[in-house]
Amino acid sequence: MASIACIPSVPAPGDAAELRGRARGALLGLAVGDALGAPAENMKPSEIRARWGRVTGFVTDKPSGTDDTEYAIFSGLLLARHGSALTPAHVETAWHEWIADRAEGPFRGAGFSERGTLENLRRGLAAPISAQHRHAWSDGLAMRAAPFGVFAAGRPAEAARLVAIDGSVSHDGEGIYGGQAVAAGVAAAMAGAPTIAVVASALAVVPDDSWTARSLRRAVAVAHRGERAVRSAVVIGGYPWTDLAPEAVALAFGAYAAADGDFVQAVLTAVNMGRDADTTAAVAGALAGATQGESAIPTEWAAAIGPARGSCLPSMAGHHVLDVAELLTPTEGGKWAAGAPAPTQAVEAVEPVREEAPASRSFTLLTDTEPEARP
Repeated sequence: MASIACIPSVPAPGDAAELRGRARGALLGLAVGDALGAPAENMKPSEIRARWGRVTGFVTDKPSGTDDTEYAIFSGLLLARHGSALTPAHVETAWHEWIADRAEGPFRGAGFSERGTLENLRRGLAAPISAQHRHAWSDGLAMRAAPFGVFAAGRPAEAARLVAIDGSVSHDGEGIYGGQAVAAGVAAAMAGAPTIAVVASALAVVPDDSWTARSLRRAVAVAHRGERAVRSAVVIGGYPWTDLAPEAVALAFGAYAAADGDFVQAVLTAVNMGRDADTTAAVAGALAGATQGESAIPTEWAAAIGPARGSCLPSMAGHHVLDVAELLTPTEGGKWAAGAPAPTQAVEAVEPVREEAPASRSFTLLTDTEPEARP
């Protein structure tokens, strides 16, 4: 793995309006992908085809996001409050304040990694011990990683550093790597990097010999052959857990690469591959939304996304992903918005701290073509 203090980076666009459009595209794209993929979660492609043919849009009358969107809002608000000064203690405090120490919604804290984290926090354990549970490798960090790429536009190393701090409370190992890959990819896309550079940015922040890196390389190496090839290169047949970070992140990047960054095609490719479809489509949507901006998202899809319902995290009810995007990007005048308000009541907020983007560097994408997907 290249040192994340020295990995290639690209400058953030100087046009605040362009940056804002990419930020809105990234987080709205995440929410759209989440809502599109939710009905197909844990399904096989054959089951999707049998039920809907090919998913080409919303298949429910009232589409809505799941824990992916609500946890992304959670991390976005946390990041807007603390910026580059974020610490594990800040993250742990937010988990207690906004989740662990209050009543949970019907989803009871969401996936297995979140359940394990909440149980540890309620037992009095602190980071990184709170992340020592049986599902620290899940895609629960990857699903909430996009806000870090939005905040650190053009600075993949900084996005990777910050998301690892967030993940220290809930994830370890491959779970952290998955979040770092997504955050770094979104950071590069936010600066207008081409698809190959977005993928290279993701690979640069995770160990070369990690399961995440190997799966990601396999996925993008066959992306030109379409979604079936991507799925075959990554998914381990018979493995029961679909929320595995190396798999979900690789499928998302594979969908993004197969579509060459096109928003509609990236998201639909992810949905129709099944498995953890809400997360893979959310990540693909964040990457493509950052690449193409808000205008690439079909109007009818965007219109279906309202404020979070709080079905997983009641404290996130009423917050909209677009509000979070605004908090994480500069205004037209160049000033950064004040810190995010608390989800349920006003608290003192800290203005985000940002650093200058480093000079532009070139990217090199390395792929391999191992015939079998193995951890």
